[in-house]
Amino acid sequence: MPTPSPRAPLAEQVEQLLTTDGPLPVVAAGDPVLRRPAEPFDGQLDPALLARFVEALRRTMHAAPGVGLAAPQVGVALRIAVVEDPAPVPDEVRRAHGRVPLPFRVLVNPAYEPVGPARTAFFEGCLSVPGWQAVVARPARVRLTGADEDGRALDEVVSGWPARIVQHETDHLAGVLYLDRAEPRSLSSNQAMAERWTQPTPHEAARALGFVLPE
Repeated sequence: MPTPSPRAPLAEQVEQLLTTDGPLPVVAAGDPVLRRPAEPFDGQLDPALLARFVEALRRTMHAAPGVGLAAPQVGVALRIAVVEDPAPVPDEVRRAHGRVPLPFRVLVNPAYEPVGPARTAFFEGCLSVPGWQAVVARPARVRLTGADEDGRALDEVVSGWPARIVQHETDHLAGVLYLDRAEPRSLSSNQAMAERWTQPTPHEAARALGFVLPE
């Protein structure tokens, strides 16, 4: 399937992507589309095309698998993302991460701001940076604003792992990768993660690799 031209109208780009029924190709780091702010959604896709695009993002996220996917990750510079996390993790991890199920939802023109000073630091990965993970310190609670795919306003406080997911995906829409916020010394391959850093928190990794976690 040809790569959509970044100069084509966004609706044309999306139509071109949707010529296949399978998962969409995920853009890897190094592609400029991941490094420029996405265009606010303002009706560039009609409701039917938007619904098809959202469903394609959902299929792609599930197939990866991942817990979130932003439109720029499939080459479309629109401020749209999807998130979903069934949270299939052990109780110890669930407690440490605040990881609770996050039902499927669509974020249109999302933004976030911290709620309170608390920060938490955990390993993160990204479908656009395959094979690697690194520790990112983020606000523990955020106020999420924006809209859903039907234009209904969102304004809510999100905490725990869902807060981390919505921050990660909203950052994509601003041209920010998780690596920009990560502790460089924590960067670990997936193999190293599986062999060394499966603990619920990254304290052992911080001691061994020589980085400082937030208080």
